[in-house]
Amino acid sequence: MHFILKMAWRDSRASRRRLVLFSFSVVLGIAALVAIGSLGSNLEQAIDEQAKGLLGADLIIVGRQPLSGEAQKRVATVATDVAREISFSSMMVFPTAQNLTRLVNVRAIEGNFPFYGDFTTLPADAPARLRAGGDVIIVEDTLLRQFDAKVGDRVKLGNTMFTVVGALQKLPGESTAIAATIAPRVLIARPALDATGLAEQNVLVRHRTMLKLPPETGAEAVERELRQQFRGEGLGFDTVAERKRNLGRALDNIENFLGLVGFVALFLGAIGVASAIHVYVRQKIPTVAILRCLGASARQSFAVYLVQGIALGVFGAVVGAALGLAVQLALPRLLVDVLPFDVKFFIAWPAVLRGMGAGLVICLLFTLLPLLAVRNVSPLVALRSAYAERAGTAPDPWRIAIGVFIVVAVAVFSIWQTGRLRDGLGFTAMLAVGFGVLGGLAKLVAWAARAISSSRSPRWFPRWPYVVRQGVANLYRPNNRTVLLLLSLGLGTFLMLTLFLTRTTLLKEIEFTSGGGRPNLLLFDIQDDQIEALAKTTAAQNAPVLVQAPIVTMKIAAVKGRKVEELLRTAREWRGPRERERDEPKAGRGGAERLPGWTLRREYRSTFRGKLEGSERLVSGKFVGRVAPGEAIVPISIEEGLCKDMGLGLGDEIEWDVQGVPMRTRISSVRAVEWRRLEPNFFVVFPLGVLEPAPKFYVAAVRAADAGHSARVQRAVVAAFPNVSAIDLALIMQTVDSIFSKVAFAIQFMAAFTVLTGIVVLAGAVLTGRFQRIRETVLLRTLGATRRQLVQIQLVEYAILGALAAVVGCLLSIAGNALLAKFIFRISPAVPVGVVLAGGIVVCLITVITGLLTSRGITDHPPLEVLRQEA
Repeated sequence: MHFILKMAWRDSRASRRRLVLFSFSVVLGIAALVAIGSLGSNLEQAIDEQAKGLLGADLIIVGRQPLSGEAQKRVATVATDVAREISFSSMMVFPTAQNLTRLVNVRAIEGNFPFYGDFTTLPADAPARLRAGGDVIIVEDTLLRQFDAKVGDRVKLGNTMFTVVGALQKLPGESTAIAATIAPRVLIARPALDATGLAEQNVLVRHRTMLKLPPETGAEAVERELRQQFRGEGLGFDTVAERKRNLGRALDNIENFLGLVGFVALFLGAIGVASAIHVYVRQKIPTVAILRCLGASARQSFAVYLVQGIALGVFGAVVGAALGLAVQLALPRLLVDVLPFDVKFFIAWPAVLRGMGAGLVICLLFTLLPLLAVRNVSPLVALRSAYAERAGTAPDPWRIAIGVFIVVAVAVFSIWQTGRLRDGLGFTAMLAVGFGVLGGLAKLVAWAARAISSSRSPRWFPRWPYVVRQGVANLYRPNNRTVLLLLSLGLGTFLMLTLFLTRTTLLKEIEFTSGGGRPNLLLFDIQDDQIEALAKTTAAQNAPVLVQAPIVTMKIAAVKGRKVEELLRTAREWRGPRERERDEPKAGRGGAERLPGWTLRREYRSTFRGKLEGSERLVSGKFVGRVAPGEAIVPISIEEGLCKDMGLGLGDEIEWDVQGVPMRTRISSVRAVEWRRLEPNFFVVFPLGVLEPAPKFYVAAVRAADAGHSARVQRAVVAAFPNVSAIDLALIMQTVDSIFSKVAFAIQFMAAFTVLTGIVVLAGAVLTGRFQRIRETVLLRTLGATRRQLVQIQLVEYAILGALAAVVGCLLSIAGNALLAKFIFRISPAVPVGVVLAGGIVVCLITVITGLLTSRGITDHPPLEVLRQEA
């Protein structure tokens, strides 16, 4: 063992710089794994430490109506403190900004909520002034900045003018900071709500009761008791444990995805290491032959270079771990707008060791593949340099075994990272397909380059200049890097560009929904006696109502003769305690037991009309537009997605509770609904002649010519009808763009590791083949080539490689974007040609610049130097 270690150290003296460079191919991948794993541990601890602060209470009860008297009495007996909140959406007017309006989420709070966590405002005494009562309001900080308003200004909600006493920065109870993007939060005192006139006119009101429980009382036990005791009140519950589970699952998804992106960078770097070690071993074959002549066995010779490979992997793992911890410091800042809590940095050593271990194992497996050739080096190579090794006809079992180990290691890591066997195996398969496609294309390119450069090429084929022919020939000559560079640069281009194209597709789709004269401003919460006057108001602003629909709230009472209570009770018995698990249909169950819980518990907002709208398409059955009054079983039309989720078909019966009135219905048709359009769309449509007498409200849609026109329409509507709220399509676009930008930036930051790995692999590939290139360059100079021609040959080679990598990456990103659009978002993909071309040009330039920089000095060697070495 001493001999092996000593020889490994001595032999590496002339090659340590190259070995260090090889190790940097895997450094970035290991750094990504360590950063993501350690960040995940930081997030997990932050969730545990700030669990109650995430909710602000031990238990929150949610409903469309205030708690009944019995429920309030029971709550008072189990809680040590109770706070109440009434929330709804409304339009707020900013008199200091020319009476501009904005959709806001109004929260009328009574009590000392939050019981836990930080209620942060500027100035800090704003919460105390709010609890003292009066016409005061706390407004979301971002909303004040948007309208250039400040503390002390006056704003109008409904019939009341409020004074802004604080800018809201943080309030427990929100799932993410993004939740307030569409409708920023404004807080008022509960007694001030009545004077606004909004509560009694707003249909979409949500009542929340926040409980602080004794330390010895479990929130989930109280939830089960209240849910069972007051089942008929349609209450929802939120606990600290449930919030932790939901938030943990969401963050796990982000962590798993980023971890897979980092693993791709590691895998790519490992391929670079294998390629570099292959060249390194070929250069060391004479040294191995001399060792064999001096008495070293094949096993000892192999062990010498295996030790160097292990040292290479350990060095890469240590440097990668250090870099990963540095990156971890930056990640919370990148995700600050996505996380609803503060994250404290600490080194999670188990995560660091996992990242280092994964990197070391992958690096060693890929290093072993080229090192196996050392075992077969004969001592005769030292005596006769032209001696050719006799390769056995049978495949090397060790090479096959290592290949299997690599596949198993990738699959195990993928399954561990995703947490699901199917997803992990799917990722492994797609990774294999992606590398197979890129590798196959690279082989095809090398074959085409040989065909083009061959003297047997067709006569009609153009005769390229000398430097172009030489540059193309470098793509297939011995020690070429065509396959390696197309893999690394093509994959990096694919990842980065796919993210950008997906973002563009989503935004283009929203823009499409407002094209062709379609509505782009939605008005809701319109009372039954306001719809006609509102239509006149919008028409006076040159924005006539294009679509309007009455809405009647209702709940399902029975499905196919089985009561909802029975279905939910049966569902809980086999679906388990978690809400999420209750909602997932299980295989092997039939009939109504497959119904997802949300379809039975939710409050449906249905409409009635005599025909289908432009955003609907009949899938099956016959749409019935009108029935005679007093129809015993009413024919209805149901949306196809809901129909599939509930396992229903034509002719099946559903009994509804229409605000206390039972109504039997039968499914007569199934519709496909284009939900992406900003128009009133519904799960269930009733015919005319049934729901007209029921309490209802309206939603209407108009089209504004531009942002200024939209603002004028909204001001006119809010001035005449303070309870009516509006959603502008431009606001939705802004929200989608904001959400995607915040998440995508973090993803692109990690995907950049793949691109940087590709650049490192490129530099390593050029440097490992440096001697071969020096030899080729010297021979060309001996034959009369000038230095300028030699540089031009290199330029052509790297330009072709960069262009091919860009083309392959761009094509894969277009395909990936199309698949995501079709199967995930179910929309048409958008491909901005200018962006794709710009991305391709950037990749090409990076390749050329990196190749030329790492090739500096190749043309400076005199021919005699190499000719002497050959002699």
